Amino acid sequence: MKKTFSRRARVAAGGTVLAAVAAGTFGTVAANASAPDAARNAAVAAAPASEAGRRDTTTSTHLTIAAATEAAQAALKAAGKEGQRITVAVVDRNGNTILTMRGDGAGPQSYESAVKKAFTAVAWNAPTTELEGRLENAPNLKDIPGTLFLGGGVPVTAGKAPIAGIGVAGAPSGTLDEKFARAGAAAID
Repeated sequence: MKKTFSRRARVAAGGTVLAAVAAGTFGTVAANASAPDAARNAAVAAAPASEAGRRDTTTSTHLTIAAATEAAQAALKAAGKEGQRITVAVVDRNGNTILTMRGDGAGPQSYESAVKKAFTAVAWNAPTTELEGRLENAPNLKDIPGTLFLGGGVPVTAGKAPIAGIGVAGAPSGTLDEKFARAGAAAID
C-alpha cells in the first residue's frame, strides 16, 4: 500500500529540506520563469566549480509574483469580457498559494474552489477537465485532501515540468472556468 502524506506534512518536509540546503549551500542560483534562457545558462555557468558536479542538490524554476499577478489579471479580464464573475488562484509547484484574486461579485464558494483546482492541476500536471475522466477508473482520487476534480484548473509548465497551477471558479461551467484559466496561463507563456 502506497502511503500518501498530507499537504501539511509535504510542506513541512519541503521546508526542512529547503532550510538545510540554504544553510549548507553558498552561491546557489535560482532561476524563475520570466528569466531568459541565456541568463539562466550564464547563471549556472557562474556557479562555483565545486557546485557544478554536485548530485545532492537541484535547481527548480518558480513563477514570480509578477507573473502570477499577470496571469490572474488576464483570467479576470477574459471572464469580464463574457460577463462572468470569477475568482482566480495561482499556486506554486508545491501547491502553496501565491495569490488569489476574487473578481467583483464572485460567489463566496469560488475562492476555495479556485485554490483547489489550481492545486489539482499542478499536482497532476494536467488540466482538471482531463482529470475528471480519471475518476471513472479511480473514484477515490476525489478523496485526496485539497483537490477538486472539476474543470477550471490548468498547469503552468517550464519545459515539461509543472511550475504552477491556475484555478478559476465561479463561471456557470467548468468549461468556462478552464477557458479563463487558460487565458491566464497564455498571458505568461
